[in-house]
Amino acid sequence: MPASLHHIVIDAHDLPTLARFWAAVLRWRILSEREREIVIGPDVNAATGICFMPVTDRKVVKNRLHFDLTSGAEDRDAEIERILALGAVRADVGQTGEESWTVLADPEGNEFCMVRTKETLIG
Repeated sequence: MPASLHHIVIDAHDLPTLARFWAAVLRWRILSEREREIVIGPDVNAATGICFMPVTDRKVVKNRLHFDLTSGAEDRDAEIERILALGAVRADVGQTGEESWTVLADPEGNEFCMVRTKETLIG
């Protein structure tokens, strides 16, 4: 059997807070919660989830890997506002203002983007 993606693992200083933030953003559920590991996913049968593991140090540099999220074009601004209300903040990683994405950061400073749908980028 070839390798397949099981979990994306995110190191977290405040494990429960970060896991609950991402579960709310993605409208996923907490699937497993232990002292040193919380797993979220759309459901228990999903092929891939996100696993949060504790670390003692805080994030200090820009991510080498980040999520690109999208929503329907008509819902994009409302989704950004919903995510900000959940605890995200706008992040400046050197954007010019002409990008087709909005950069945000989660409660621990991990950058992620809300990108325009592919349909709106054509043409």
